[in-house]
Amino acid sequence: MTVVARGDPWAGGEADDPVPGWVRAAAAGDRKAWDQLVDRYSGLVWSICRKMGLNTEDAADAVQLTWLALLQNLDRIREPERLAGWLATTCRRQCLALIRRSRPTVSADDDLMERLLSHGSPADEPLLAVEQFALLWQAFRQLTDICQRVLRALVIDPEDGPPSYQAVAAHLQMPVGSLGPTRARCLSQLRKLLDNGGI
Repeated sequence: MTVVARGDPWAGGEADDPVPGWVRAAAAGDRKAWDQLVDRYSGLVWSICRKMGLNTEDAADAVQLTWLALLQNLDRIREPERLAGWLATTCRRQCLALIRRSRPTVSADDDLMERLLSHGSPADEPLLAVEQFALLWQAFRQLTDICQRVLRALVIDPEDGPPSYQAVAAHLQMPVGSLGPTRARCLSQLRKLLDNGGI
């Protein structure tokens, strides 16, 4: 699904929009047309990497991979006037792949984020979900270590069923009576961080 936001300064579609011509020319090997595409959309691609929370090195890799993907697919772009949406989708996918590779506990972390996002990420809006996923991880990492451990233990269901408070308290070496208030306090902190991040 291609999503182009209203008012997007990079979006095409105007009668005098040069982007479709640049795409066709670049696909035919015109270096100047390629350079014009890069100049026009570099800001968009870099801004997505920043929103996804990548460090400078990973952002540079995501940007390079996005442009490489475009170069490999130039002759297959069916709606060149929507190139901004195509680039945004591709860049977000590259960013998410880099985020997943950089985390040692990918499956558990992915499961946690999917559960936390499950009530606010419609299945028909994958780009929004990907961006929320990254922003949620950014907020989650700002929590204290104990909050991260408590939320991981209580939000991710183990294969043999939901964890008991007694088992989690023993695992985290916390009194059972403090686990519920800690969980509530951590969720409240996460909610504030997400509110500040626009989720």
